Amino acid sequence: MRLRYFAWLRQRVGVAAEEIDPPPDVRDVAGLIAHLRARSPRHAEAFGELAVVKVAVNQTHVGFDHPVAPGDEVAFFPPVTGG
Repeated sequence: MRLRYFAWLRQRVGVAAEEIDPPPDVRDVAGLIAHLRARSPRHAEAFGELAVVKVAVNQTHVGFDHPVAPGDEVAFFPPVTGG
C-alpha cells in the first residue's frame, strides 16, 4: 500500500510518501489510521485531530469507513480552501 502525505501532514510525519504492508485486520481507512498512529509518535501527532484530515483512496475522496486493500494508494491531506 502506498501512502502519500500532503501539507502539514507531510511535515508532521516527516516523509511525503511511504510504502507499507498493513496487517490483515486493517480493512478500512479508520483501521489504517489506527495502525499508523501506533507506528510512531510522528504519525500519532499527524493523526491526532481527524476532523481536519481528508482522505483519498486511489484518487477518489472517501470517508473513514471506506475499505482499503494492499495495492491501494491512500492520500492524506488537510481540507483545501480557495478564494
